[in-house]
Amino acid sequence: MSHITDTPEQRLQEMGLKLPELRQPAGNYVGCVQTGNLLFLAGQGTNEYRGKLGQDVSIEEGYLAARQCMLNLLAVAKHELGELGKVKRVVKILGFVNSDPAFTDQPKVMNGASDLLVKLFGERGKHGRSAVGMAQLPLNNAVEVEMILEIEN
Repeated sequence: MSHITDTPEQRLQEMGLKLPELRQPAGNYVGCVQTGNLLFLAGQGTNEYRGKLGQDVSIEEGYLAARQCMLNLLAVAKHELGELGKVKRVVKILGFVNSDPAFTDQPKVMNGASDLLVKLFGERGKHGRSAVGMAQLPLNNAVEVEMILEIEN
């Protein structure tokens, strides 16, 4: 059971999850930009999940893909901040789901990212969210997620 003094990193370990190595940007951009007390994280896909939801990828696999995208985002945040305990609030996440035209369960897929944030940060992890279907994503990723964090000064 999590204690109030546990860090997000300790909670990840308790869940049997770990932050991956940083992924290199696939173009002319940086992984995150800080302005004031906000940290804007560039979209992260995965190396593991490829294809369209509703065609090649199940909702359950999409959920795992969204969770992996979030782990990739958290790795960028930790690299930038030094520790995830500096996250004051998850403000918003935006999820892009590579979707078959008939697929309409994008919110169920994005729960993979949202559930992880709430487990890690509790009330601070509750966030605004958009979950949208896309005709295609780079490298045929099943899911891509971007995030905005409020951080401690």
